[in-house]
Amino acid sequence: MIRESCGLIDFADVAREARSFLSLPRPEPAPVTKKRLGTPAPSGSSEAARRLFAMSQPIGGTLVEAYLRNRGITALHGTGSLRFHPRCYYRPDDHGPTETWPAMIAAVTDLRGTITGAHRTWLDPDDPDPIRVGKAPIDTPRKAMGDLLGHAVRFGNAGEVMAAGEGIETILSARQVLPHMAMAAALSATHLAAILFPDDLRRLYIVRDNDPAGISARDSLAERANAAGIEAIVLSPRLGDFNEDLRHFGTDALHAMLRVQLAPQDVARFMSLVA
Repeated sequence: MIRESCGLIDFADVAREARSFLSLPRPEPAPVTKKRLGTPAPSGSSEAARRLFAMSQPIGGTLVEAYLRNRGITALHGTGSLRFHPRCYYRPDDHGPTETWPAMIAAVTDLRGTITGAHRTWLDPDDPDPIRVGKAPIDTPRKAMGDLLGHAVRFGNAGEVMAAGEGIETILSARQVLPHMAMAAALSATHLAAILFPDDLRRLYIVRDNDPAGISARDSLAERANAAGIEAIVLSPRLGDFNEDLRHFGTDALHAMLRVQLAPQDVARFMSLVA
C-alpha cells in the first residue's frame, strides 16, 4: 500500500517510509567483524604439515629431481608423496634467525593416506658438495613435523608384501631395482621400529641401515611383525645404507645384492628384469 500510494519503487525506500509512519527508530547497523583469514596453524602441527605440502609443487624438473638423480636415484615413478618448495623456512634453533632454502617436502601419511606430518630436506641450490651430497650447508638439513609415530612416507600401495626402512633416499635406492614393490620410509630408526602394519600385510622386508640404531630397529620390527603373523625378511646393505651402496657400486651391483636376499617368489614379481 505504501509503495502504491507514495509511488515508491525500491524496497529500501518503502521500508524507510514504513518506519517513519510507525515512528520506529532507525535500526543500528550490525557491527562489522573482520574474519581472520589465513590463520596460521600451530608450529609443528599436522595442520602446518598439510599446509606446507599443499604449498609445494611436484618434483619434476625441480631441484628435488636433480638432488635425487645426483644420488643415483632415477626411478621416480609413484613419488607423489614428494614435493619441492623453493623457499622453505629454516631456523637452526628457537633463538636463531630464520633463513630460507629450497627443500624437498615429503608427506607423512597414515595407513588411510591422511597426511599426518611432513619431512623437510633442505637442499643446496649450487653445485652439490660431495660430502653433503646435495643437502644444504646448514647444521640440521633434515627436520620432521607433525604426528609421525607409526606413520611413514609411502611409495606405492601396500598389499600382502611391502618394504620399510628409515630414510627416503635409502628406500628410493632399493626401489631402483624393486620398482614394483610398495615401500615406506619411517624417517628414523625409532619410528621404523614402531611403524604400523596394513591389515593385509603378510611379508615385510626390513630395509635396515648398517649402524647400531638400524640393527636395533631391525630386531624390534621383526619381533613385532612375527608376533602379528607377518613374515619378516631383512635386506642388508654392504656399506652404511642402500644409497651408499647404489652410489659406490652402481645399479647392477645393487640388483645382485638384493636379488639373493629376496624370497624366491618375489624376484620375478617385484624386481626389475634389467638392472
